[in-house]
Amino acid sequence: MNKTQKNCLREWMSEPVLNPAGRARNNIRSLITKGNDMKKGMRIAAAVMAAAFSMTVLAGCGKSETKTAETTAAASADNSSAAETTAASGEKKDLREVNVVLDWYPNAIHTFIYTAIERGYYAEEGLDVKVRFPANANDALALVAAGKAEIGMYYQQDVIQAVANQGTKIKSIGAIVQSPLSIVLSLKDKNITSPSDLVGKTVGYGGTALSESIVKTMMEYVGADASDVNLIDVGFDLMSSMTTGNVDATIGCLVNHEVPQLEEEGFDVNYFMANGYGIPNYYEEVFLANNEMIESEPEVLKGFEDFKKDPDGCLAILMNNQNEENFPLTQSVEEKSCETLLPLMETEDAPFLTQTEECWQENIDWMLESGLIDQKVEVSDVMVDLGE
Repeated sequence: MNKTQKNCLREWMSEPVLNPAGRARNNIRSLITKGNDMKKGMRIAAAVMAAAFSMTVLAGCGKSETKTAETTAAASADNSSAAETTAASGEKKDLREVNVVLDWYPNAIHTFIYTAIERGYYAEEGLDVKVRFPANANDALALVAAGKAEIGMYYQQDVIQAVANQGTKIKSIGAIVQSPLSIVLSLKDKNITSPSDLVGKTVGYGGTALSESIVKTMMEYVGADASDVNLIDVGFDLMSSMTTGNVDATIGCLVNHEVPQLEEEGFDVNYFMANGYGIPNYYEEVFLANNEMIESEPEVLKGFEDFKKDPDGCLAILMNNQNEENFPLTQSVEEKSCETLLPLMETEDAPFLTQTEECWQENIDWMLESGLIDQKVEVSDVMVDLGE
């Protein structure tokens, strides 16, 4: 962090906190603005994260001395605790523990987080970032909503559904992938390349209402009927149900994981994206915080910048932090996954973590029309843009 950034933080921390939420917003904006033209502006990201979490402590929304032990229910392992580092003067820093609950076990999409931890970017800013694995499918959402973890990685439409149907006090604070990764996947000899080819076919899915609505919308878009498709709940067996011939195709596999995995195993596949057939574009994953921390953003841009410039080196860090017992990774598969993810996590028009009100509004409207949510919610109920 340069002198200007340090002064900005120092002034903010020393002034009376009359409106901590507004002050956090203004100072985060200031830090980002001042760092945009810096050759080493990447390092500012960790400072932003530190500032955001400091706000929650000052405002009484979080306690720096409180360890969120409850998150151990969602942590089958803790393999990413940043060690204490020394400041330039050689004095040890007091690190603030921050728990980030993943959507799943470590894989390529989490590379930038592990890179920032491994290379000490968070520790330099006083944060001990701990990665937690979910014990249940919705832990990233549930633990953040309950205040038992600071940050979660989860899915845009699930956020909308939780807020609209259950009144869950959470918001998205940044989009991780700018477009969907979910696909309709099939073996090549099935000749399925569009929704029209699903007529009369059996499609495996994970039993979710969301997948059912996506199939219904796609079929109606091409002038067919949802009843023309035989949907079978195959649970987590999306790949095996297809490769064994139990279903003709599956919906819910990811282009960055199942495709390279099946190709690695020698299968030839076809796939098409789940959006684009009457379904709006959506963010595959977002960062969550609960409403008491809506001004806190896990700015992990430094790790992401490293990921872009040195994907092989960053992937090596991920491979060293994989959970081999529950979700072993294959080097070649994760390499291909990184190649797929990088251009989708940041585009020419959308820097990493960008999210727009338009994208959220389109998904709210579609989910309401599809009966996935009980009532319409405002965009401000489900996301916050710290750059405003």
